[in-house]
Amino acid sequence: MLFGEPESGKTWVALAAVAESLSRGRSAAVVDLDHNGMASTVTRLLGLGAPIPALSDLATFRYKEPEDKADLMATVTDLRRWAPSVVVIDSIGELLPVLNLNSNSPDDFTIAHSHALKPLAHAGCCVIVIDHVAKNPETKGPTGTAAKLRAVGGASLRVRIKDSFAPGRGGSCYLGIQKDRHGGLRAATPAGEKEPVAGVFELTGDCSWTVWAPTSGDRVPDSVPGADLASLKSLAPGPVSVRDIKDRLGWGGDRATLALRVYRQQLETAGA
Repeated sequence: MLFGEPESGKTWVALAAVAESLSRGRSAAVVDLDHNGMASTVTRLLGLGAPIPALSDLATFRYKEPEDKADLMATVTDLRRWAPSVVVIDSIGELLPVLNLNSNSPDDFTIAHSHALKPLAHAGCCVIVIDHVAKNPETKGPTGTAAKLRAVGGASLRVRIKDSFAPGRGGSCYLGIQKDRHGGLRAATPAGEKEPVAGVFELTGDCSWTVWAPTSGDRVPDSVPGADLASLKSLAPGPVSVRDIKDRLGWGGDRATLALRVYRQQLETAGA
């Protein structure tokens, strides 16, 4: 699972995996539940280095944009039988509604996982699911329920922006390890961090890309919603403590602590 805030680079990372698979003579599929569009998806894949012949051949690449439950289940059946090397599902936030399920129900997520995700993994596919961070700043994990994290059979990576992505300029993001069921990623990362960096994904202006191995100094930076930072910046006088923020804005302790830390980091950076 790749999860993070909007425009953090999640889709770029997932599509880079598709492009690499196709470039190595393997197969891949994109299940576009977010309706990004085939033209946009293929344009990105071409930029990332996917060969035109591979994208043009249904034996190596398939783009699916299910409209309803029946269409989605037909897609899962097709992909399970075909068993491509990589399947990207963008995003899990749209998966449950398409199946007429409740995104906040643990039981409903378990049903969705059993019907749409597990069959692909059992067929031997590398299943990359894109998700968004929870709206609750106290958790900052994937949206919905803890059932998602329990269901992850491989790794769950938090994607956080390093350098903002922009057309013609590229960008970069940290890939932080939230869960690593088999331990392979953590074994290759510097010790001592609760959420170590698995790597740094870097995209150049011409769409060439690299995942850099982490160094001992790399760490996933703190991040808070822009609205929270805007709330702190609007306070007059400015916030002086966690208690001050809790009293004035009515926030919980974790939310106030994280927002104040990032607020102070930005002040220090601006004054440097």
